[in-house]
Amino acid sequence: MRFHFVGPDFFHWRASLLSTLRGGILFWITCSFIGQVQAQALSREKIDGWLKTLGASDKFDAAKGIDWGVMPGPFYTPELGLGIGTAVVGMYRPDPSDTVSQNSTLTLSGYASSTGAFGVSVKNYAFFAEDRWRVFLEGSLANTPTYYWGQGFAAADDDGNKEKYTAQVLTLRPTLYRQLVDNVYLGIGWSLAAQNADRLDQNDLPKIESTPQGPSVFSSGVSIDLSWDDRDFVPNPRKGQYANLRYTYYAPGLGSDTRFDEFHLHYSRYQALSEKSVLAWEADGVLTQGDVPWSMLPLLGSDERMRGYYQGRYRDKNVVSTQLEYRRQLTWRHGIVAWVGAGTMGPSVDELNNGRWLPTAGVGYRFEFKPRVNIRLDYGIGKGSSGFYFQVGEAF
Repeated sequence: MRFHFVGPDFFHWRASLLSTLRGGILFWITCSFIGQVQAQALSREKIDGWLKTLGASDKFDAAKGIDWGVMPGPFYTPELGLGIGTAVVGMYRPDPSDTVSQNSTLTLSGYASSTGAFGVSVKNYAFFAEDRWRVFLEGSLANTPTYYWGQGFAAADDDGNKEKYTAQVLTLRPTLYRQLVDNVYLGIGWSLAAQNADRLDQNDLPKIESTPQGPSVFSSGVSIDLSWDDRDFVPNPRKGQYANLRYTYYAPGLGSDTRFDEFHLHYSRYQALSEKSVLAWEADGVLTQGDVPWSMLPLLGSDERMRGYYQGRYRDKNVVSTQLEYRRQLTWRHGIVAWVGAGTMGPSVDELNNGRWLPTAGVGYRFEFKPRVNIRLDYGIGKGSSGFYFQVGEAF
């Protein structure tokens, strides 16, 4: 489930630093005491009983097939208005007798709001044949009022440069992995992204209409992955490393409007500091070349990386970022996290070294809905902006 609101440039960074830190500290303290407050109001047994009716058991039985759980909830943001969202989380084992593969997970989520915004998404991690085969799938469909600033830092810095529109987006990325040797996997996949910029504000500068592709863009390509992965549980690792190199080739012969290349480099490491605490670190980069449409430019800011920035404001042909996150399990199902990070972007790889980096920091609350599957609420602080994020699963 993905609900977030980021207010761009409503404070100057230096002037707002103290107030955002105060807000973050208050958010941290509130999260830390949620467990104690709930324990006083209701016993854990009563809450567990209520959660069990929603499928949120703290135990998993592979013999039952897919163990489903449902978590509904209302929300309100100035962007989306009043709405309701639901996350459906399923844990399963394709072969219950397979004790080598980790548990597979399937997450379905969606929301609808009074402004006409809606979104649905699916994420599946499936493990087969003693982890020799893996099938990963991500997809989404969304209709969201948003803004487009253009490409690069100069465009993003000018708030008067933005154009309001409604993003109608369909994405799908399935990948099949085969184990080569222990912890090493080769994957082949397909990437589809269709975006239409609807309801363009005629009072704003015509940015999207001026792009070579225009308001509607269709991108389709094949991908190949090579990865090292010894994480103990993909949705929420406590130990292990994950290194992945993905190359995606988009071309008209594959249904794409334009021809371009995308290289995605990723490395993350997870270190258990104690039975209840984990230190997680990642470095991530997306590099593109060719005729990259405006809708496929890598973004600096999302609910996974560079939290705290308006998604879609910072975009360019090349984006890199890093983050360090401390995760702490509290009593019962509760947990908290804190992170720091930074990112930059540029029209070419050489121009990534121009010295401008955007910072990010934040805190978050975790609720263990299924065994090691968390519902997360994060508050991210960026330079001149901040945002709340409500999502299923860890950011990375």
